[in-house]
Amino acid sequence: MKVPSIAIDKLHKKFGRQNVLKDVSLSIDVGEYVGLIGINGAGKTTLIKCLLDFCSIDAGSVSISGIDHRQTKARKQLTYLPEKFVPPYYLTGENFLKYMADLNGVAYDAVAVAEMLKILDLDLSALTKPVRQYSKGMGQKLGLAACLLSNKALMVFDEPTSGLDPRARALLKRRLLELKQQGKTLFYSTHLLEDVAVLCDRVVILHDGYICFSGTTRECCNRYQADNFESAYLKCVGE
Repeated sequence: MKVPSIAIDKLHKKFGRQNVLKDVSLSIDVGEYVGLIGINGAGKTTLIKCLLDFCSIDAGSVSISGIDHRQTKARKQLTYLPEKFVPPYYLTGENFLKYMADLNGVAYDAVAVAEMLKILDLDLSALTKPVRQYSKGMGQKLGLAACLLSNKALMVFDEPTSGLDPRARALLKRRLLELKQQGKTLFYSTHLLEDVAVLCDRVVILHDGYICFSGTTRECCNRYQADNFESAYLKCVGE
């Protein structure tokens, strides 16, 4: 029996009296790309934070590669980009990437870095500048570069295309599809339905703290008798 990359079973999470996540169960196989979508406040970021043990859970269980998510070793082969990524303002781009390489236990390879920046459409000269001079999009590209250069098996991203221009979005999607061919696993949240349709094997729709759909975009269209995924999504969340 294959061990799933991520296994979430009957997860409940409250903040005060508010039930943010309610009986959430989700399994993601190794090599699978899964997109998490939902309206603002649906609980997407909270679910990711629970997965990473950034906040405690009230009930249920979470495991990564068969290891309890509270154990540090569970996250050894995982890379993460938060929703509001802000690199340390006092570092240059190069210093940040070297720092992240050290944390991830990989050698800093200037040739690989240059190639990654090309893939993400970030000028190589940006590495010599302090991060405080970066635009939001440049900072996002730097964070993505650090994650992708880590060469981890599982990628967990929260709104990874935030601040990216259309060209950078297209280039990132191309790179993620290449990594899929290499057997990488991706779990990420997004508001961009068209990206999910291109990238993901499966879409998970979170609404009011519940998973109200999990399956392919085609299955979603069939279930809600819709001509396209956007219409199906709107029907799923009650428009």
